[in-house]
Amino acid sequence: MQTSRIVEVAVVMSIALSGCSTNDRTLRNTAVGAGVGAAGGAVVGAVVPGVSTVEGAAIGALAGAVIGAVSSDGRRYYWDDRGDCFYVKDDRRMYVDRKYCRN
Repeated sequence: MQTSRIVEVAVVMSIALSGCSTNDRTLRNTAVGAGVGAAGGAVVGAVVPGVSTVEGAAIGALAGAVIGAVSSDGRRYYWDDRGDCFYVKDDRRMYVDRKYCRN
């Protein structure tokens, strides 16, 4: 039983951390949401009787991932040759502030 919980936590954390290494904003927001949800869910699981920390973390991670994915704007941001940041809309480059292209 303990081994399966360790495996569950390891899988959730590996999925969450894989999203941090990408420039895709939707995936990054999903990973951050999953991490925050897992941490919050673990705290709730520790406080609420009848809910284990692993169950709370799993439920929180799922909820956080969904909220993070839905709240994203769905755009992919790119750098051009001059170092400016843009996204593509209707086959045109839409230039935005460089903070959107952070690595």
